[in-house]
Amino acid sequence: MSIPTVLLPVFVLVAMTFALNVWMGWSRTSSIRRGEVKIRDIALGERNWSKQTQQVDNAFHNQFELPVLFYVLVAFALITRQADLLFVLLSWVFVALRVLHAYIMVTTNYVPRRAQVHFSAMIILVLMWAIFALRILLAI
Repeated sequence: MSIPTVLLPVFVLVAMTFALNVWMGWSRTSSIRRGEVKIRDIALGERNWSKQTQQVDNAFHNQFELPVLFYVLVAFALITRQADLLFVLLSWVFVALRVLHAYIMVTTNYVPRRAQVHFSAMIILVLMWAIFALRILLAI
């Protein structure tokens, strides 16, 4: 697979992370302007963000959990030339599930659905890592 083809799902996930970061900053600034949160409270760690602001904050910070293992795997797969069509297809499934997870988190935040999507993304990533490990260890 070509490098752009392998990296496109990464670019989509990174773009979503930046978008969430901008949204989080805008939401926090709006909360401060409306007087819901005082700047001194932020410095002291005593934040009382609105529900929506907290949901966006959580969605942003969640991008530095499971996706980190995805980024590492993509780098390893490129270096070892193990990024084939199956890898790219599974990458897109993982990224689509992560986008859906973030969407649920910033909208309804319905935990059972969010957990289902998170677990599905995790299973895809575990599968990707297992295939990669087997190919490397067994030289398939």
